[in-house]
Amino acid sequence: MDVKNALYPTGERLGALINDTSLAPIVMLNLLKFRAKAEYADGRATKLTGFEAYNLYGDAMQKIVAREGGKVLFVGQINSLVIGMVEDMWDAAALVEYPSAADFARITTLPQVTEIGVHRAAGLQGQLLIRVSPRAG
Repeated sequence: MDVKNALYPTGERLGALINDTSLAPIVMLNLLKFRAKAEYADGRATKLTGFEAYNLYGDAMQKIVAREGGKVLFVGQINSLVIGMVEDMWDAAALVEYPSAADFARITTLPQVTEIGVHRAAGLQGQLLIRVSPRAG
């Protein structure tokens, strides 16, 4: 299995969420890998770690998600790998519920989210974002 962390979804994947007409809530599993030191695209000097920069984004994003009808279900540090093998382990995991797939796409493209996204990009080396749902039966 080839694993590739990224910062943003492809247009095709985002489009699929935007066009999803289901009204069922979705949960996004975030596997996050932080930079050792934050790197801002505008070149600003900072003493923040990647984790600290990402948390500036994360704290603000939690409020936006709640305001828009979603909720953060879990946030935690990844401690160890129990089954399987990956070349480079993620640092943190989060589960976030959104009212629907289309709402996820709408929320994540709000101007306010774009504004705070500079901290996300500065702090993250990359991530996997996996859409999950309860198993039927």
